[in-house]
Amino acid sequence: MNRPNILLLVNDHQLYYRHGWDSSPQIQRPYVDQLAAEGATFSRAYTACPLCGPARRTILTGLYPHNHGHLQNDSNAPYDHELYPQTLADVGYQNYAFGKWHAGVGTALEHGSQGYSLRGYGNPYLTEPYKNYLAARNLPHPTIRIERDLSHGDRLQPEDTYVQADTGGCWEHMAGIMEAPDDAHEAFFLANLACDQLETIAAQKGAQPFCMRVDFWGPHQPYFPTQRFADLYDPAEIPIYPNFYDDLENKPASYQTELNYPMGDPNGKIVIPNPLPWSEWQKILALCYAQITLVDAAGGRVLNKLDELGLADNTLVIWTADHGDALACHGGHFNKRCYLPEEVMRVPLAIRWPNEITAGQTLGHLASNIDLAPTILDAAGTAFADPVDGESLIPIMQNGSNSWREDLLCETNGHYDPIIGRMVVTERYKYVETKDDLSELYDLDTDPYELTNLIDESQHAALHAEMRQRLAKWKLKTNDFTDTNL
Repeated sequence: MNRPNILLLVNDHQLYYRHGWDSSPQIQRPYVDQLAAEGATFSRAYTACPLCGPARRTILTGLYPHNHGHLQNDSNAPYDHELYPQTLADVGYQNYAFGKWHAGVGTALEHGSQGYSLRGYGNPYLTEPYKNYLAARNLPHPTIRIERDLSHGDRLQPEDTYVQADTGGCWEHMAGIMEAPDDAHEAFFLANLACDQLETIAAQKGAQPFCMRVDFWGPHQPYFPTQRFADLYDPAEIPIYPNFYDDLENKPASYQTELNYPMGDPNGKIVIPNPLPWSEWQKILALCYAQITLVDAAGGRVLNKLDELGLADNTLVIWTADHGDALACHGGHFNKRCYLPEEVMRVPLAIRWPNEITAGQTLGHLASNIDLAPTILDAAGTAFADPVDGESLIPIMQNGSNSWREDLLCETNGHYDPIIGRMVVTERYKYVETKDDLSELYDLDTDPYELTNLIDESQHAALHAEMRQRLAKWKLKTNDFTDTNL
């Protein structure tokens, strides 16, 4: 068979797109939008888990975290399940990986791929390949102008504080401007590595099919866009996010964790109402928007290279994110932890496969990153040897298959906090059980920002019972009967 090439672009910690709400400027993602116009976009795509490590292992395996065993970010869970790169290699694919790994022990290079991959979370700005890249392109090592530092419990850093991008750490509590050419940013570094590899592949006439994965570190905090992307957004035009002033009165305790200053108190609990004025949040959001657009441009460079080299027509492209971001939601968080609001659980998902799926589709089917590996393998004409939790999305995109799931499971197993939660979502409703804490029930049609928890309202008792039953069926189907079971 003529097996297609495969390109998987994965953003990290992607702010859910509806943050371009009401009259605020829409987040500009021209390349994602173009990809969706040329293929399909799933408007109801979710992550299996709100954390990088478990979600990334899910992308590799098609399994929920409770089945693949990687429950929290820095897990040493063994790789005792098949990974899709291994399955692709068995049918003749060459695998390439560039960027963040954070899916457990080792790197992508130790699991059947060539390229650039770092252990753990990783920091590309500290590596020799990045420094060599700068030298080869005559680029300066970037300097960051810090506009907001939320890492200090006793003060805010003054504006116009400068740091070098090679001083260590990940600076996750910061936002500012990268004062360097675009190509010095990690996103363009990875994009250029991927483009160089594509040129090598194209020069090898008749080469085996490839699967290339590019995992950007952004738009995860710190928000460090270059100036030209920052100039795209006027902070003053961003209105208050609809659940920014949520008092969290009817939410599980997990919503109250906030380790950034001044939003969190000395015990790491969010301060209600938020002590940062909205005018400061507007500046942070504008930098976040800018970084999303920057990452979009970097991914677009890889897509353009496919076109330039004549590879696009025989390449399946998937662009998604590992999970969402809680920025400014539910009381005003700078980062997320391990709770399950829509802002954290929803992810972008656009797929293009020329001549195989109809262009311009917007699909409301409940999709998940449990479905990514089965989709990739289906396109390659193969499958995992053992059953997995996900299903291929290709039948939906090709014929609008009606035999699709009516509800979807998501899970959390904590992140430094002892939290265990399970969530089931339908076309309209969402139900969350958190062990030893409040349950949640929302009507997403009338309450998309999850401000009204219906769990104790008697008129919704039948709905509560139905959603509990749906969750129980998922837990049975996915063998979720470990000691973490609710």
